[in-house]
Amino acid sequence: MGKFASKELSEIIRCLTPSSRLILPPMPGVDSGVCELDNDRYMVVSTDPCTGVPANWFGWLLIHYAASDIALFGARPELASINLLGPVGTSYRAHKRIMGQACAAARQLGMDIVTGHTGNYPSLSQIVGVCTAQGFVQKDKLITPANSKPGDLIVVTKPLGLETLTNFSLTHKREAVRLFGSKTAKRLSSMINYQTCVDEALLLAGVSGVHAMHDTTEGGLVAALNEMADTSHLGFEVKFEELPIGEEMKKLGESFKLSMTELLSASSTGGLIAAVAPAHRDEVVDALTARGLTHKVAGKFTPERERIVSVRERRVRFPPKARDPYNRIFFSR
Repeated sequence: MGKFASKELSEIIRCLTPSSRLILPPMPGVDSGVCELDNDRYMVVSTDPCTGVPANWFGWLLIHYAASDIALFGARPELASINLLGPVGTSYRAHKRIMGQACAAARQLGMDIVTGHTGNYPSLSQIVGVCTAQGFVQKDKLITPANSKPGDLIVVTKPLGLETLTNFSLTHKREAVRLFGSKTAKRLSSMINYQTCVDEALLLAGVSGVHAMHDTTEGGLVAALNEMADTSHLGFEVKFEELPIGEEMKKLGESFKLSMTELLSASSTGGLIAAVAPAHRDEVVDALTARGLTHKVAGKFTPERERIVSVRERRVRFPPKARDPYNRIFFSR
């Protein structure tokens, strides 16, 4: 389930023949495309699906998934189009409820929904939404995940696995209370609005020395960090003890006997990784702290292609491929 591996995706999109106006064409590891708009600006375009999420947040997440990808490129999300497709028998009220959520989220971000499509189809078994968003950025302000530099610090925001923990607490309430206690389980289940990185991405885009950003969605830290290194042609070193892994995620990992690879691959929608020039570390840390955003400086990018995670001073190979435990956690019991 989910995304194809980079090699497979490269084969799927091999037929594309990008024109010269595409500054950043479709490629594995890059969640938005960039095209030249005029002499001063680029347009950033991203599209994302939404399905199987809590009903009360469907429209909000539909907007924020795509808007987050736009913001990670330093562009403010401004326009959106929505496809909302349901199985036969889905009421117009269900479509209306989701669109109401999406409209409210778009208004909050200052976005306009410019077009879309709604309908019910016999080939579907549940509602599926797709949002395509556009944003605009001055040419000298564009940030891409392919621009990490050797020596850049690896800054990770929000706890790893936060999306997994939140959705687990919403859908497996009794087990969440057993693992985390009733107070913590209730707090986690109320944090679904943390599954966006629009605010922190735009915040960091305005701070000098931020060279690249990537979200930690499907595949978590493993997918995101490897993709940044792949597209920037770099290696990296991170310290396991410096990664933002909370006690709740450790307890969930123990309960499901997650390996280190699975723990670091846990879906963490809403978090991001930033590649930051060492000279600007304090500016980035101060900006995030002022907004009350949790973060860790976990390592650095290196000119050598080797990818290392140190665990209690022992250097081992960083997982080359994500093994997101989301489906095992949610559907194995």
